[in-house]
Amino acid sequence: MIRVVLADDEAMIRAGVRSILATDAEIEVVAEAADGRAAVELVRAHRPDIAMLDIRMPRLDGLAAAAELRAVMPHVAVIMLTTFDEDDYVARALEVGAAGFLLKAADPRELLIGVRAVADGAAYLSPRIAHKVITRLSGDRFSRAAAARRRVESLTAREREVLALVGQGMSNQQVGRRLSLSEGTVKSHVSAILLRLGMSNRVQAAITAHEAGLVADAPG
Repeated sequence: MIRVVLADDEAMIRAGVRSILATDAEIEVVAEAADGRAAVELVRAHRPDIAMLDIRMPRLDGLAAAAELRAVMPHVAVIMLTTFDEDDYVARALEVGAAGFLLKAADPRELLIGVRAVADGAAYLSPRIAHKVITRLSGDRFSRAAAARRRVESLTAREREVLALVGQGMSNQQVGRRLSLSEGTVKSHVSAILLRLGMSNRVQAAITAHEAGLVADAPG
């Protein structure tokens, strides 16, 4: 069962998201909050798999709540759920370690796909958000590519293989199957990769994998 704490200051939004998630028998909303501070307290109390946070909330906004959760409960994955797809919101969400970024106006199926992907250890960006990220990066792609290649030189050969598959959007389980490794071993490699690269989440690592050209070289 994938356990979710849902936080949004609009009751109708919470009801709608809860209804969508309820269509999947393996997803359960265990608690709801109308502000960011309450969300953090509920996550600490219920220890869910995922905290789904609206960006704009009273007392503590979703980005600040996400940063606090990543600091005190790093094993709880954070998905930002918002109406807004401005570049600044996306960048800040990635900086605080969000594993997913979903738009409220997206197809309901996307919500379910995103929750399942993040629960499985992968990262998930709404396709519209992913396009914005790629477009934003393309302007200085050559300098970024060179910097990314330099960064991944610090990784071992096996870590580069793992990073390449993370760049393809694979979960730890999928990476393990591809490389004949246990899921625990993959988790250890991913943690080491993030530490070596100075990153806080898989989205940042996946972007670096693309920029460094590792994805094209992933094992087939």
